[in-house]
Amino acid sequence: MTVTPARPTRGPGRERFTPLLRSEWTKFRTVRGWVIGLVIAAVLCVVFTYLTTNGSHEGSCIGPPPASAGPNSPGTGCTTGHPFVPTGPGGEAVADSYQFVAQPLTGNATITARVTSLTGLTSTEPANVAPSLANTRPGLAAWAKAGILLTPSTRQGSAYAAVMATGTEGVRWQYDYNGDRAGLPGSVSAGSPRWLRLTRTGDTLTGYDSTDGATWTEIGTTQLTGLPATVSVGLFVTSPVTFQDSSAGSPTQATATFDQVSIDSHGANGAWRGQAIGYGSQSFYPTLGTGSYQRSGGTFTVSGSGDIAPGVGAGLLGTDTAGSILLFGLIVGLLVMIVVATLFITAEYRRGLIRTTFAATPNRGRVLAAKAVVIGTVAFLASGVSVLIAVPLGEHLLNQNGSFVFPAGPLTVVRIMAVSAALVAITAVAVLALGTILRKSAAAVTAGIAVFVLPYIFGSTFTGSGEQWLFRLTPAAGFAVLGALPRAAQVSYPYTLANGYYPLGPWAGLAVLGAYAAVALGVANFLVRRRDA
Repeated sequence: MTVTPARPTRGPGRERFTPLLRSEWTKFRTVRGWVIGLVIAAVLCVVFTYLTTNGSHEGSCIGPPPASAGPNSPGTGCTTGHPFVPTGPGGEAVADSYQFVAQPLTGNATITARVTSLTGLTSTEPANVAPSLANTRPGLAAWAKAGILLTPSTRQGSAYAAVMATGTEGVRWQYDYNGDRAGLPGSVSAGSPRWLRLTRTGDTLTGYDSTDGATWTEIGTTQLTGLPATVSVGLFVTSPVTFQDSSAGSPTQATATFDQVSIDSHGANGAWRGQAIGYGSQSFYPTLGTGSYQRSGGTFTVSGSGDIAPGVGAGLLGTDTAGSILLFGLIVGLLVMIVVATLFITAEYRRGLIRTTFAATPNRGRVLAAKAVVIGTVAFLASGVSVLIAVPLGEHLLNQNGSFVFPAGPLTVVRIMAVSAALVAITAVAVLALGTILRKSAAAVTAGIAVFVLPYIFGSTFTGSGEQWLFRLTPAAGFAVLGALPRAAQVSYPYTLANGYYPLGPWAGLAVLGAYAAVALGVANFLVRRRDA
């Protein structure tokens, strides 16, 4: 007799969960009120985004005015005083204003220069007054920069690589606005100069520093893909707004002295030319003067103001972002989703159907898990569709109305839309857990709004440490997913909520919200196993 061996089977828990999941999904989709509520949440998110953005009417600069034109000149695209904000290689906002003394360079090369001094001036005028060199005091910004820069174009937002001395941050190798590597520490002085070197080999650029011009240390290297044969290379100086003495910021100017300047290349023509990049109406930040340069033999004295860095500080510009566009509509939609998530469990308690559910599936924890998966998934999909419509719609309406929208790279916008949907989904799961704990619809809805929405509303009215604690330790931290403005270690700026910055990053904020949801689910699981249905 032939015996057929038994086929291995999955554990009973794994066999039961899929049908249980299907059962809970069937419950959800067959209750018309829940499905309608899901649709209403998505529609309200879009509708309120439309209402808030369509009602905003402000003039702005929508393109770079000609260098010869004033900020409000006809035909420049500018109707009020919003500065033009350039975008970098990744589509992100950047600051790109500096004094450049350069020449065309073809092919591979090594450029060397010594920085023997770096001094600065800080404006003493109120922030709302056009800064003047006549009203300044000595003061060097921490991130004042002076060094060697190579770029394929002097158009603002172009790719670049630079090796530089700074006010207090030592020598740095920076590229494409976000790349930053530290070199020699310390400040520049006549007794402690800094030698800088930049080499080009095809698309590969490398920065070096030295204290004596004989022994060189590599700081960093980068590739600028598609770098043309002929580029611009030379000496640059810039100095950003400082916030050391004023929350509104004070424009600064730096002056550097270079000597021992040499270019080892057959493609250099030796014609140095000074150029002010991104001043006046094309400057991201207020600048102190238009910069200048003087040459005496082999010594260059260059002054500049502005910055070459990620664009931060939308608070200075009074701008909207992809996150702020979505905020009001998302909160309204979230309120409706809280009601739907609550009813998904409390309706069964109210009607006594939960006893039937638990009789069919004695493992109550699995029932709760299946409900959490279903409500989390439908909340994510519904809110994902709504934000996919709301953000582009809001940006379009604001641009049509002449309001300025702070530029953000496509990956940042996609992250905001995807993680906003995750915010709604996690909140829905947490509120489902509250409904399981409280078993009363009104109590669970009230608790859900109080725990997951009100902290944001209250926190937005606070300042200082109260704001910081609320947005770090309460579920309001989850709203950090709406943050669209970049933080940059190489940019000194008050990164506060008033300026568009949440205390936590988007992923850290979402983790805090997720921790609350996990705790709520844990408590709900404990109670549902021990209480009578």
